[in-house]
Amino acid sequence: MATTKGTIGVTTENIFPVIKKFLYSDHEIFLRELVSNAVDATQKIRTLSSFGEFKGELGDLKVYVTVDKEAGTLTVSDHGIGMTAEDIDKYINQIAFSGAEDFLAKYKDNINAIIGHFGLGFYSAFMVANKVEIVSLSYKDGAEAVRWECDGSPEFSMGPAEKKERGTDIILHIDPENAEFLEQIRIDTLLKKYCRFLPVPVVSGKEQEWKDGKMVDTDRDKVINSTEPLWTKKPAELTDSDYITFYHELYPGQDDPLFWIHLNVDYPFHLTGVLFFPKIHNNFEVTKNRIQLYCNQVFVTDSVEGVVPEFMMLLQGVIDSPDIPLNVSRSYLQSDTAVKKISGYITKKVASRLEDLFKADRKDFEGKWDDIRIFIEYGMLTDEKFRDAAMKFCLLKDTEGKYYTIDEYKTLIEATQTDKDGNLVFLYTTDPTEQYTFIKAANDKGYSVLLMDGQLDSHFVGLLEQKIDKSRFVRVDSDVVENLIPKADKKTADIPADKRDMLTTLFSSQLPKVDKAQFIVTFEALGENGAPIVITRNEYMRRMKEMAALQPGMNFYGEMPDSYNMTVNVDQPVVDKISKAAFEVLDSKISTLVTSINDTNKKIEDLNKEVKDGKPTAEQEKQLQELMSVVDKARKEQTETVSTYAATQPVIRQLIDLALLGNGLLKGADLSAFITRSVELL
Repeated sequence: MATTKGTIGVTTENIFPVIKKFLYSDHEIFLRELVSNAVDATQKIRTLSSFGEFKGELGDLKVYVTVDKEAGTLTVSDHGIGMTAEDIDKYINQIAFSGAEDFLAKYKDNINAIIGHFGLGFYSAFMVANKVEIVSLSYKDGAEAVRWECDGSPEFSMGPAEKKERGTDIILHIDPENAEFLEQIRIDTLLKKYCRFLPVPVVSGKEQEWKDGKMVDTDRDKVINSTEPLWTKKPAELTDSDYITFYHELYPGQDDPLFWIHLNVDYPFHLTGVLFFPKIHNNFEVTKNRIQLYCNQVFVTDSVEGVVPEFMMLLQGVIDSPDIPLNVSRSYLQSDTAVKKISGYITKKVASRLEDLFKADRKDFEGKWDDIRIFIEYGMLTDEKFRDAAMKFCLLKDTEGKYYTIDEYKTLIEATQTDKDGNLVFLYTTDPTEQYTFIKAANDKGYSVLLMDGQLDSHFVGLLEQKIDKSRFVRVDSDVVENLIPKADKKTADIPADKRDMLTTLFSSQLPKVDKAQFIVTFEALGENGAPIVITRNEYMRRMKEMAALQPGMNFYGEMPDSYNMTVNVDQPVVDKISKAAFEVLDSKISTLVTSINDTNKKIEDLNKEVKDGKPTAEQEKQLQELMSVVDKARKEQTETVSTYAATQPVIRQLIDLALLGNGLLKGADLSAFITRSVELL
């Protein structure tokens, strides 16, 4: 077989259903496409006039969108370059032969904003119309008006028409199934959405006013759009009031923005826009559809995940770029290296702007910090480049309301908050009211405590630990103050093992049952003026449970009970009195049991030494079981003896309940019993 070459043919019978049903994700897009085409035609006549290739009067360069509900038509009219029969045959009858591309190629160095690229937008009309007419008169000398008609099938007709003025009318005979597009309010809504910033005035109906008890049309055209939106102007030409007014046009009813960033870059891509920092309230949520993407002032989408880094979804505003790659229907973004470059530029620009604001007016920056902190932290957690840049202007706030950069705070606490191993310990609180006692204890020792009460702070402290060499972040209520920053000269509680066991049972036996919580009793020498009992929450387990609440795959941590340390201060006079009284009453009862336990354990130890290869004989196994039974019985009796005694000492339970109350762990019947007992003890 001989090698042959040819051209793949695409017939209108095949392509028309695709265009009508599948090319555009939403039928309403048709209006954007037709108005954009009309704007292109208008921009082209301006360009030709500027080059001297058109010497006539430009005249009225508005685009008109007219609804005729009775006739069932929607018409888009322009006073642009118009088309000859040859133009229609080339650009309409040959699908995807874009007139915009031809024009751009010829006038690319001096072109006004031309929107179209693919040459398919016109056919979106057939999604809502059962017949479309084109009536056009070209700007060319001697041109004759032409009419083109098509009912959505491959068949069309074209012939002469009556039209005196230059330009094009696209007349859509709306299909009954799409009658919504014959409602003026629906058309105005779509024009506001897609065309509100087009560079050519778009007229839709007439302005109305209240007269004789109803709204009536005036003789004034209703211009839908602003042809020179704020982002197309130079920042030097604008005032703060201009930016704030524009923000409220985009987002009515919201608080004033905190500040904004004006984007304007020409190389290596074209990008303009304004990004606003809104005031974010406590109900933090990464809300999509905050930033609007435009291409040459035509609205494209508000799903800008590819262009804007995820953390900037908290921002609001507008980005306009002709260089962002779009799919053929201009409905969504296509993946492209240019998108990554643009995203990287925006990140860099935002970080630079924040640093400039910090340096220019630190006091003002600090005043806004609580509102923008969640944005900064989110960015640092999710974007490495932003994280590195933000280390310069990220602020830490202490419980006294003072702000520090990370380096400033390191210098502040270095002398007092470095532990025996040379680690810098950052103390923080998540609730200054609930954790007040712990904060005060830390402050009394000369320690500074940071306020970390944001929704992202449980993750943010982990990030800072990674970025700051030899550092640890410790919540102020995670241990007694003496243990928060371990020092070499720490005083220990010197208690014999048997007495420590007795005291452990004495206090643990009186702990009420707290749902999903477990307590470990420890003893520390915390000084006579220290609290008798301090309840703290294990730092590691608390962090794991907090992360489990936000991350899938860590549910097993979420199901584990909360781990608390109940630290008994053996120096405290009341505790000392309780301990001495217990020893006096229980020593004689317990000593015999302790001796029995120790002696029996010695026998078990000796017997295990006789076992060869770890495999006791049947006789040895029997003896071991009997000895362990003796130990278990003695320990059980010891525990019951101490617990029975502890139950007769209400002060023990009172001290425990006071500590639980301070941590919000005393509730229901236990709280009621505490109140009753308090009155009785008084």
